[in-house]
Amino acid sequence: MLSSRRVLSVNLGRAEAVEYTDAPSGRTGIDKQPAEGAVRVTAPGPKGVGASGVAGDAVCDLRFHGGDDRAVYAFAREDLDRWERELERPLAHGSFGENLTTAGLDVNGALIGERWRVGPELVLEVTGGRIPCRTFAGSLGERGWVRRFTRDAAPGALLRVIRPGEIRAGDPVEIVHRPEHDITVALLFRAVTTERELLPRTLVAAEWMEPELRAVAEEYTAKYGS
Repeated sequence: MLSSRRVLSVNLGRAEAVEYTDAPSGRTGIDKQPAEGAVRVTAPGPKGVGASGVAGDAVCDLRFHGGDDRAVYAFAREDLDRWERELERPLAHGSFGENLTTAGLDVNGALIGERWRVGPELVLEVTGGRIPCRTFAGSLGERGWVRRFTRDAAPGALLRVIRPGEIRAGDPVEIVHRPEHDITVALLFRAVTTERELLPRTLVAAEWMEPELRAVAEEYTAKYGS
């Protein structure tokens, strides 16, 4: 029986030159396509050195993407379907630059530090949500996209690799650990974007947070208090 929580596709991007990126190279790997067969996922190394944790996936701007704490990006098919209706256009798996298109998994309701076993080996840990950028907006070609995506506050999850492994389309996703706090991907995203008064509250999840988001929360709290 197919698990209700599963990977619909593992998506890989190839570096290509575009006009809409701020990357110094002028290239991006955001246009991701579903891979055939098994794909290896490992910790890629620290930010600025490591790229994608997904073998064969291009990361072209190491200033803002890739590295151990942003090794994998997951987005829910259910949210893609919702955006299809709103934008009135088809959105294939990988359309938002996600490595994993999932089904049956509450990606935005995941807790920071929550762990997922994907397939028989791979274990991933949630570190935060994707902050939209010019390249993302340019790839979709939607006017006002950064503001619109931010307002929606359903950014998908960034993940670090706890245990490497191979995965493929159809693999089940099992939630194997949930920390004892209530800071979700969506709440942390709102805190760092539109509702900064929430930032002190998010520090209960600081040990699991993607470091740049943690720094935002710590700096705000140091300046304004809790």
